[in-house]
Amino acid sequence: MVAALLEVDKLDVDYLTDAGPVRAVDDVSFDVGRGEFLGVVGESGCGKSTLLFAIAQLLSPPARIASGEVRFKGENLVTLTDDKLRALRWKNFSLVMQSAMNALNPVLTIGRQLADVQRGHGVRSDDTIEARSAEVLKMVGIDPAHLRSYPHQLSGGMRQRAMIAMAMLFTPDLVIMDEPTSALDVVAQRSLMLQIKKLQAELGFAVLFVTHDMSLVSHFSDRIIVMYAGQVAELAPTKQLFENPLHPYSRGLLDAFPSVRGPRRALIGIPGSPPNLLTPPSGCRFHPRCPARFTPCDQVEPDLYPVDDAVARCLLHDPAIPRPADD
Repeated sequence: MVAALLEVDKLDVDYLTDAGPVRAVDDVSFDVGRGEFLGVVGESGCGKSTLLFAIAQLLSPPARIASGEVRFKGENLVTLTDDKLRALRWKNFSLVMQSAMNALNPVLTIGRQLADVQRGHGVRSDDTIEARSAEVLKMVGIDPAHLRSYPHQLSGGMRQRAMIAMAMLFTPDLVIMDEPTSALDVVAQRSLMLQIKKLQAELGFAVLFVTHDMSLVSHFSDRIIVMYAGQVAELAPTKQLFENPLHPYSRGLLDAFPSVRGPRRALIGIPGSPPNLLTPPSGCRFHPRCPARFTPCDQVEPDLYPVDDAVARCLLHDPAIPRPADD
C-alpha cells in the first residue's frame, strides 16, 4: 500500500488555563491521501481550527500539543525544529488563513509579499521572482497588474485568491485551508471553490479544508470529518455521509441547512450548546443534546466504530450494546 501523504495519530491539544488544561483536540486520528480533498466540519468551538494549527505546527501559548504524532510524508512534524519546519512550510505544505485581510501584511504590496516567501526559500533572481509571482496570480484569475496593489485595494474574494496564489508558489503537496470562504458572499464562495478544485485537478495537491458549512463541501470533498467537542464524531465518504449520516450530530448538521431542491421543509436546529471542555459530560459528549440517546449514553464513552467505509463515535454502532427498540 502507498503511504498516506499526511497521517494524524492520536493527537491531543490542550489550552493551559488557570482553571486547568482544556483539551480542545482529543485523540484525533485520520489520514489524507495524495490528491484527496478532505473536509472538516462542525460547530464553532469544536476544535477544527486548533486541529489545523496543530498540524501546521503553528500553535502558540497557551496552546500545546500534549501527545500524538503528525506525520507528513513519513516525517513527524511534532519533533522537528523551527528551522526545519520553516523549510517545509510554503514549499511542501502551505496554509490559507480564514481572514486574508488579517493574514496579509496591510503595508506591503501583494508582489512584495509573494517575493518575501520566495526569497525565504532561497530564490534570489528578481526576474524569476517576478515571473513566478505573475504566474501564480494568473492561476487564480487575478491580473498580474495587482502585484503593485495593497491588500485593502482588493475585494475580499481577490484577497483570498491572493492567499491561495501564495500557497501555490512552490506547488506544495498539501494545502491546509481554514475557512477561506467565511467572509465571502455565496457567489464568491462558489467561484473560489471552483478555482480551488480546478487548481487541484491541474497540480495534484491534497486539500485539508475546514468549514462550518456542510453544504459548502458537499460537492467538492472526497471525505468529511465531523468534529464535536474536540473529537471525531464521524469520518465518511462525502456521498455516504450526506445520504446516510451515522452519527446523530451529523444528521443534526445536515438538517440545519436548507436544500435548493425537493419539497420545502422546516429547518431543525440542534438543541442546547456544545459542552464546556474543561468539564465535559460523562459518557458520550453529545448525549445531552442527542435525540437518539438511550440508557448507556450518559455513562459509556463511545469509541469510533467502523460501519462500511466510515467510522462513527456512537453507541448505536457498538456491536456489544443492543440497539434500542424503535418506537
